Amino acid sequence: MDSLSNMLVSIKNASMRFKEKVDVNYSKMNAMVLEILKSEGFISGYKIIKDEKTNRQVIRVNLKYTEDKTPVFAGFKRISKPSRRIYRGYDEFPRLKNSFGINIVSTPKGVMSSINAKKERLGGEVICQVW
Repeated sequence: MDSLSNMLVSIKNASMRFKEKVDVNYSKMNAMVLEILKSEGFISGYKIIKDEKTNRQVIRVNLKYTEDKTPVFAGFKRISKPSRRIYRGYDEFPRLKNSFGINIVSTPKGVMSSINAKKERLGGEVICQVW
């Protein structure tokens, strides 16, 4: 499994168990995707720290819940995979479940949500959908 899918599964599993935070492996792509999740309100924050046991960098993700203790991060679908890349124009991004989620897209100007990519008229690789 690739690093990004591993991170998203870890966040989903931790939120289903009502954990306060979860540690995931550090990569630049993971950090960029977490920045989008933070700006869109799916997580409350994250911090890059050094793991004491392994002496490697990890990202500590602070999870977010609604007032009735329902996880905000409900699920994801990986669209573009390492074995099969999916590219779309700015007007061809896939539809989401009842418009309650976002597409995360890798564009020439960096990783961003599909909403921002449409505003800037940028296409790119559709990485995943989060709802």
